[in-house]
Amino acid sequence: LDEIDLYHYGTFPEGFHWGVSSSAYQVEGGWNADGKGPSVWDTFTQKPGNIPNNDNGDVACDSYNKIDADLYMLRALKVKTYRFSLSWSRIFPNGYKSSHNQKGVDYYDRLIDGLIANNIAPMVTLYHWDLPQALQDISGWDNLEMINIFNEYCDFCYATFGDRVKFWITFNEPQTIAWSGYGLGQIPPNVKQPRDAPYRVAHNLLKAHAQVYHTYDEKYRASQGGLVSISLNAEWAEPLDINVPREVVAADRALQFQLGWFAHPIFKNGDYPDAMKWQVGNKSELQGLPNSRLPSFTDEDKAFIQGTADVFCINTYTTKVVRHVTSRLNIESYETDQDVEKDNADGSENTAVNEQKAVAWGLRRLLNWLKEEYGDPEIYITENGVATGTAITVDDTDRIFFLKTYVDEALKAHNLDGVRVKGYIASSLMDSFEWLKGNTIGYGLHYVNFKLSTTTRSLRISIVSKH
Repeated sequence: LDEIDLYHYGTFPEGFHWGVSSSAYQVEGGWNADGKGPSVWDTFTQKPGNIPNNDNGDVACDSYNKIDADLYMLRALKVKTYRFSLSWSRIFPNGYKSSHNQKGVDYYDRLIDGLIANNIAPMVTLYHWDLPQALQDISGWDNLEMINIFNEYCDFCYATFGDRVKFWITFNEPQTIAWSGYGLGQIPPNVKQPRDAPYRVAHNLLKAHAQVYHTYDEKYRASQGGLVSISLNAEWAEPLDINVPREVVAADRALQFQLGWFAHPIFKNGDYPDAMKWQVGNKSELQGLPNSRLPSFTDEDKAFIQGTADVFCINTYTTKVVRHVTSRLNIESYETDQDVEKDNADGSENTAVNEQKAVAWGLRRLLNWLKEEYGDPEIYITENGVATGTAITVDDTDRIFFLKTYVDEALKAHNLDGVRVKGYIASSLMDSFEWLKGNTIGYGLHYVNFKLSTTTRSLRISIVSKH
C-alpha cells in the first residue's frame, strides 16, 4: 500500500494520446445562431431559478464565433487530441435529417479542418446530453423511436465528417443520462422516476449505441478506418474492509451498477451484470411486481449489443468507500436496489465539487479492475480533471497537484501493472458552463472570465508548468 504515496518516474510510450476536452453546450454559445434549434439544455437553463445566478449556455465561451481562439489554445498546449461534441440541434434543428442546417455543418467542418491543419486528431462525441428539444417532446430516450432517429443523425455525421474524424464516441456517460436525467430528475429532461425509468432509458441507450456502431461497421469502417466507442463513467469503489467478503462484494456491486450496467452488455456478453439482474429481480419480486423492473434482452438483442466498442473509454474523477447496507424494500429505486452506501475515502482532498474529492490512488485501482473485468481492453481516459472555484483565476496550484498525481497513477497502471492505457484526455480545455453548477466552478486549463462579455481565455499556470 505504501506504493500509493510513491511517485513513479517514467514516460508513456511514443504515440500516447494526450488531449483535452469540451462539449458543445458547455462552450459553443450561439444557442440560436444561424438556424440552430433549441436543445433540452437551452430550455432548462433559460428558465429562471434552475441554475445558480441564472447562468446558461446562451453564450458560454462563444466557441461558435471563436474557432481561431480555440485552435490557438490547443496549439499552445501541444496536444495530439481534442475531444469535443457535436450539437445535434445545430446540425438538425428539430432532430430529424429533413431539418438539415448547412450553416451548422459548416461550423464543424471549419473546426475539424482547423484541427487537422494543426495536426490535432478530433475525438468526436455524437451525443453529450444536449438532445434537440423537439425530440424530447416525443419523450426523448424513453421512446423506442429514438433508436432510428439517432441512427439517422449518426449516419449523417459519419458520412459528412468521417473522412477526417477517426475516433467516434456515441454517448457521453449514459449512466448519468439515465440516472440523473430520468431517476433523480436533476438534469434535463428532469424526470423523477427512480423505480424504473432509468432502467428503461438505459435499455434504449444500449440499443441505440449498438445500432450506430453497426451502421459504422457496415457502411463506413472499410473506407474510413476509424474507431467507435462510448464514454462510460465510474468512480473507483474501495471496499470498507477488504478482509470482509460481504464488503468486497458490495464494492463490486456498486461498480456493476454504475459501470457494468453499460460495460457488461458491450464488453462481455450482451447482457446486464448478474449482480444487477439478481438484485433488481429479487427486489421486484419481493415488491410484488409481476416482472423485474430491469428489462431483459432477447438473444437477438444480446448478439447485437455484444462487442460494440473498439476501445474502452472511461470518465472518472473520484473514489468512494463502499459498504454493504440492507435497503428498505418500500423505496423502489435504482439507488436502493444496490444495497450499498458510499462515503468519502480517507485522505481525500477537497475540490470545488463536494462529490468529486481528489483521490489519485483510486485511478490505478479502477484501471486495473477494468483490465481484469473486461479482458484487457485498450483504455482511453476520456475525462479526468478537477474543479476550482471562481476565486481561482490563473494561479491554480491545486490543479497542478491533481493532474500530476492522477496522471502518475495512470502511468503506474501502464508501466507497473501492464494496463493498456492508450490516452489521457484532461477535462477541460477552458472553463465552461458547468451544467447544474453554471459558472460557479471551472475545470479549465485556461481561465475564462464570464463576467467580461468578450469571454477572453487566459493561460493557467497548470499549463505553463507542464512545459
